[in-house]
Amino acid sequence: MTQKIAIVTGARRGIGFGIAKELGLSGYYVILSATSPEATEALAEMEALNLPCEYIPCDISDSLARKHLIETVSETHGRLDVLVNNAGVAPTVRMDLLETTEESYDRVMNINARGPFFLSQLAANRMIAFLSTGKLQDYAPRIVNITSISAYTSSVMRGEYCLSKAAASMSTALFADRLAEYGIPVFEVRPGVILTDMTATVKEKYQGLIEAGLTPIKRFGSPKDVADCVVAACSGRLDFATGQVLNADGGFHMRRL
Repeated sequence: MTQKIAIVTGARRGIGFGIAKELGLSGYYVILSATSPEATEALAEMEALNLPCEYIPCDISDSLARKHLIETVSETHGRLDVLVNNAGVAPTVRMDLLETTEESYDRVMNINARGPFFLSQLAANRMIAFLSTGKLQDYAPRIVNITSISAYTSSVMRGEYCLSKAAASMSTALFADRLAEYGIPVFEVRPGVILTDMTATVKEKYQGLIEAGLTPIKRFGSPKDVADCVVAACSGRLDFATGQVLNADGGFHMRRL
């Protein structure tokens, strides 16, 4: 198969599915992945748009599952052009920093930081191997990490989440540095307040903050807003800016008076 192959983790719904759909519309064959054994609704929507795709379950916190995902895609399709590390979780219960449990910390860090780090390691080694053969046409692999404004914004009721996203952000810089010699750019897309299942429980709170001026653009972000940044990162037009952070946050990152 000569069509470019993209893996998107956490792609069954929300931001991940939005990314998968936009990459499909951009011409990629998309491997959707998530922890669920199946993704019937997501696949049906992709197929309704005539977007070639498949679903491979993967718990990115599990080393064998990560290895299976990368090996299956590489051996089945003979290439891996894009890895989008999107899968992530919020704490099951928001707790004050002085009460956060080790169990919650370990769960969030394993899924949001440790898993993507080692998945990127596996993907990067495969990409390097594919590059070394010189046999693939139009092969310019890339890695994109989806983090959060929580990578630099203190939220004391979910400290473990902030730490996990800060770690994922540093992972972008580290892999961008290490993979530059192979011509593999690595980018970070940093969403702000995006309307998804994860933010549904605090929708009213954030709606009030947005209306009060939390962001210059006074609306929730959408999965497509994040997906558009991913597509831009994969376009080839930003490759010299490896390690760059693309803020999909309505301007939240700007310091304002």
